[in-house]
Amino acid sequence: MSARSTFPGGVYALTPETADTAHLLARVEAALAGGVAAVQYRDKSADVARRHEQACELVALCRRFGVPLIVNDDLRLADLAGADGVHLGRDDAGVREARIILGPQKFVGASCYQSLDLARAAQAAGADYVAFGSFFASPTKPAAPRASLDLLRAAGSLIHLPIVAIGGITHANAPALIDAGADAIAVLSALFDTPDVRASAQAFNHLFATEPEQ
Repeated sequence: MSARSTFPGGVYALTPETADTAHLLARVEAALAGGVAAVQYRDKSADVARRHEQACELVALCRRFGVPLIVNDDLRLADLAGADGVHLGRDDAGVREARIILGPQKFVGASCYQSLDLARAAQAAGADYVAFGSFFASPTKPAAPRASLDLLRAAGSLIHLPIVAIGGITHANAPALIDAGADAIAVLSALFDTPDVRASAQAFNHLFATEPEQ
């Protein structure tokens, strides 16, 4: 069996929660057309049927673009929908459990908040990437504790996995995160709450193609 691929760097699109599946798919397709590197399906609702339908539809859509679809929090849904992986928070299943259930070829990501210790533990358990945040005020989690650029810089020398930055990221503040060592930026509002999702994705992608100033 071949080794699994490395989690991609670049723009990591976090989907908005909506009951309108057609609208969700259209917005995500625009983001994919704009070149996002990965998509995470996030839906905290209790509507199990809707969440399963949307996850399956998104898996199929992302496959057309050759982009991984990650399910947030819900290991069982990730498995049932045939997703490319799962993203786990502090109160979710463990990395090792997710690896056993999803197998060696799927991605397992872990939220590490503001903690290098959590990142080291996730790395030791076999995670494919770690995520730190919240770096800025976020419309979805305005009261979340802040992570610092110094944390990103320290993680770069201690963590040998792709590092994702999350929380209130915009076109204006993303360059500082990339310069500090973020391999990927997880974006929701600045991508999907815009009139032109594709153009927003392209603008974020351009930041990764631009050399940081010395």
